[in-house]
Amino acid sequence: MKKILVTGGTVFVSRYIAEYFIAKGDEVYVMNRNSRTQSAGVKLIQADRHHLGEILRQYHFDAVIDVTAYTAEDVDLLLDALDGYDEYILISSSAVYPEYCEQPFSEETPSGANKFWGKYGINKMKAEEALQKRVPNAYILRPPYLYGPMNNVYREAFVFDCALRNRKFYLPGNGEMKLQFFHIYDLCRFIDVILNNKPHQHIFNVGNKDVVSIRKWVELCYQIVGKQVDFVNVEDDTEQRNYFSFYHYEYYLDVSKQYELMQDVKSLYDVKPLYDGLEESFEWYKNNSGEVIQKPYFDYIDNNLL
Repeated sequence: MKKILVTGGTVFVSRYIAEYFIAKGDEVYVMNRNSRTQSAGVKLIQADRHHLGEILRQYHFDAVIDVTAYTAEDVDLLLDALDGYDEYILISSSAVYPEYCEQPFSEETPSGANKFWGKYGINKMKAEEALQKRVPNAYILRPPYLYGPMNNVYREAFVFDCALRNRKFYLPGNGEMKLQFFHIYDLCRFIDVILNNKPHQHIFNVGNKDVVSIRKWVELCYQIVGKQVDFVNVEDDTEQRNYFSFYHYEYYLDVSKQYELMQDVKSLYDVKPLYDGLEESFEWYKNNSGEVIQKPYFDYIDNNLL
C-alpha cells in the first residue's frame, strides 16, 4: 500500500487519479480547498496550494502526483511546503511543444511558446523547468487531449449534446484534421507503472499512438448516442473555436517510449479503444451533465452559421 498525495482531487484528472489509487487499496490524500464534494475513501488535506504554511510538514508520502501545477510558482510553493516524499510526478501538457517544430513531437523536441496555447503552454514549460531544477529525478508526463468519465471540458460532451438534440454538426473544413487522445484510465495505469518500476527516463509523452480525424471522432460520438450525423462543412476556420471544441491545430506526439516501457515491464497493456472510451464518457455524462463547463457553441452556430 502506497501513501499518495494528489493535488486537487475534486475535478476530472485529479479526481479520477485519486479514485483509481483508492480502488487499488492505496492510502490517498487529496489537497484542495474543500469547495466541492470529496471522493469516497480519500483523506482530505484542506488547503490552498498558494498558502500552505506548515500543514504538510507532518506527512511523508511515497508519491506526490501533482495535477494542479500550472506555473513555476505553483511548483516552488508545493516543494517548499513538503516535508518528505519519495517520488514526484507532474502532469504537464503537450502544450509545451512549439507548433513549428517537426512532428510527431518527441520528448527530445525543444520546449517553447506555442501560438495556439499561449500563456498556458509557456507556464507549463516553466513549471517543468522549476521542477527539474529542484528535483532532477521527478517524472514529467505530457499528454495530448485527455478524455473519459469525469471530463468537465466541453469536448465529447458537446458532440453528445448535438446528437441528443438531433442537430446537424458543423464540421471545420473537410473534417480531416487529426486529433490525438489519451483515456484518463490509461494515464492512471501509466502512473502506476512509473511508481512501481521507477524507469531511468523521466520525461514521457503519453497518449494513444493512433490518431483520429475530427470527422471520425464526431461520427463515433453520434454512433454511441444512437444517432446518424449530418455534417455541414464550414470552410472558414478563423472562428473555429466559436463553434467547435478544438483549435484549428493538428499535432501528434511520439509515444513510442511510453509503449516500450509498458512492454518492458510485461504489463498486459493495451490502451483503451477510442469507441470504448467515448462510450464510458457518454454513460457518465448522462447522469452528470451538470459537472461539465458548457460553452456557447450552439448560440454561435444559430446566430452565425445557420
